[in-house]
Amino acid sequence: MTQTVMTMKILIPFQVFEERTDVTNIVAETSAGSFGILPRRLDCVASIVPGILIYETVGGQEKYAALDEGVLVKTGYEVFLSVRRANKGDSLEALQRSVEEEFLDMDESEKSVRRVLARLETGIIRKFVTLSNE
Repeated sequence: MTQTVMTMKILIPFQVFEERTDVTNIVAETSAGSFGILPRRLDCVASIVPGILIYETVGGQEKYAALDEGVLVKTGYEVFLSVRRANKGDSLEALQRSVEEEFLDMDESEKSVRRVLARLETGIIRKFVTLSNE
């Protein structure tokens, strides 16, 4: 009997984002375009570009994950995706909302970091001015 499911792990820095043992097929995005992976496909390594990962479970349910750039490795019946950031959703609409919220949060974080950096730069410049006046 041949195996008809794969184990899939999506890894982000410092944690396992998603682990499934009931995946029947995967569609991933590379710089050359999208390609599909079935359980009996030959082992491979691919560079992942930012995009949507689509995978189907044993029950026929399609799942979606928005992935940043990274690497996909298929070995036997295991598929590993190591990416910088990931978001998941049961529908494309839910995924879109989730990604938009994350980017809004990132924008606020970036603004906060820029404000802190501006204060640090101002402080350093003031220190140089006071040192040059002494």
